[in-house]
Amino acid sequence: MPDDGWPADRIDTESAHSARIYDYILGGKDYYPADKEAGDAMSREWPALPVHMRANRDWMNRAVRWLAEEAGMRQFLDIGTGIPTSPNLHEIAQSVAPESRVVYVDNDPIVLTLSQGLLASSPEGKTSYIEADFRDPDAILRAPEFRETLDLARPVALTVIAIVHFMLDEDDAAGIVRRLLEPLPSGSCLAMSIGTAEFAPEEVGRVAREYAARNMPMRLRTIGEAHEFFEGLELVEPGVVQVHKWRPDGTGEQGIRDEDIAMYGAVARKP
Repeated sequence: MPDDGWPADRIDTESAHSARIYDYILGGKDYYPADKEAGDAMSREWPALPVHMRANRDWMNRAVRWLAEEAGMRQFLDIGTGIPTSPNLHEIAQSVAPESRVVYVDNDPIVLTLSQGLLASSPEGKTSYIEADFRDPDAILRAPEFRETLDLARPVALTVIAIVHFMLDEDDAAGIVRRLLEPLPSGSCLAMSIGTAEFAPEEVGRVAREYAARNMPMRLRTIGEAHEFFEGLELVEPGVVQVHKWRPDGTGEQGIRDEDIAMYGAVARKP
């Protein structure tokens, strides 16, 4: 590991990675040539891809602010955090309630190397980071950072944002989400964004093929399949909708067309 803390031997700089492609398209700086090549190829196949990705990021901002302001959430478990991009989840939550506590979870070495940006909590709150795979929910729930940061006597907001489209049927993404919700008390919330090809099937299908060609196969879901993640929960209005239609507040990009968005978003409460 170099002096700057980067575990260089663990980071594959020759292959594109979904988190780094996302960072590149959003205008970040934590990517490699393979990620740029992939992002450019995908954007050629679907020029709306940057609009779609920004809309998902804007939805995350709105959803977390709603959870903190309207639902009174003060604890968050964020799965598949990705490369830190300000404002990060804890910055949004702590801007509303400085005492908010956040556990970030990711299994990408580059996210781990950049995690100091995720740990800059307000003095009143706390943030922690777990290196774990979404496919192993028990490893997340057993992690000492989980129990040391979150009080399971009080509600927790579970956020699973733009990750399950990389989970194939054999991964049982809905079952994993249910397992993560299981120990969370009544009044907890689930916020998810879920990839779909229902609004631009040809264009999004071509993007999915570009991901698959780089060993990142995708499972895009219908509205009915998106609803399955929220079975047994109480959906918050307006329910499961495209992310740009979920409680717009005028702060994001305006004039977005439905066919430019390939992501459903929703928030639901655990009874």
